Amino acid sequence: MNIIEVKNLNKQFKIKEKDKGIKGSIKSIIKPKYRTINAVNDISFTVEKGEILAFIGPNGAGKSTTIKMLTGILYPTSGEIIVNAINPSEERKKLAYKIGTVFGQKEQLWMHLTPYDNFKFFGAIYDIPKKEVEDTIEELTNTFELSEFINTPVRNLSLGQRIRCEIVASLIHKPEILFLDEPTIGLDPVVKENIRKLIKKMNKELGTTIFLTSHDIGDIEKLCKRVIIVNKGKIIMDDKMNNLKYHYLDKKIIEVKLKEKINLQNEDGISVIKDKGNNLKVEIDCKKKGVADVIKLLDTDKIIDINISNIPLEDIITSIYKEVKT
Repeated sequence: MNIIEVKNLNKQFKIKEKDKGIKGSIKSIIKPKYRTINAVNDISFTVEKGEILAFIGPNGAGKSTTIKMLTGILYPTSGEIIVNAINPSEERKKLAYKIGTVFGQKEQLWMHLTPYDNFKFFGAIYDIPKKEVEDTIEELTNTFELSEFINTPVRNLSLGQRIRCEIVASLIHKPEILFLDEPTIGLDPVVKENIRKLIKKMNKELGTTIFLTSHDIGDIEKLCKRVIIVNKGKIIMDDKMNNLKYHYLDKKIIEVKLKEKINLQNEDGISVIKDKGNNLKVEIDCKKKGVADVIKLLDTDKIIDINISNIPLEDIITSIYKEVKT
């Protein structure tokens, strides 16, 4: 069963052009010129009920514009949107009772209030009976492990604790769909992992459909079974996460600081990206070489510091986009 249906969706913006020079500035005031930007360009997709979907792309790809249209904040230039059997453009208020939103860089909680008081406040906004709000707060407090700080003012919470509370605040009215925009941004690796586990738990126990945007490969890899990639307003890939992993997440970057210089040569599965002094940066193809094999070549006794990371998401998207164009 599809809970989100998007068909031939377009969003255009008119941008005022700047003229150079003083004469140009006067002319632009009297007779301004505009150019049209296709922020979202004829995209179509569906999301199944209970699915965790990654909707990703580089900055300016059209992700935020699409989310704003799905939630009724922006009207589409053309096309059709149905979210939980509701047209967002026509019944935004009705839709608000069915969806929740969490933006990692934007706060919705009142900083001087405690999480508990914030949750009560949101319950009142959605006209939820007091007893039902109390029961929901208790349930979500247990699910998201908030008991230790639920009565601490939000301004005194860590970023990780605040993000957990932001998610709970968006679940008070028990939405069927939760839009998460960069939910782990700025968090340390341990806290990120905890947030991911809670999102998976929420999806499994509450059956909440998750529409996720993130620049963090870890979020996408560990949470989602399907990925939609957008670039320049168009969908360039809509595929299962397993296929994306096989074709594009099979490479790792290893950066090491050594006690002394090692002359590591390019070979099948290993590409030296940077070799300067005692610092070395290599890219490995995990289909051909294991991380452990490369570390052995570096000689573990000579390693002072090491960092192993995924290929940046932007690089993966650029690679996919080039393939699509060709």
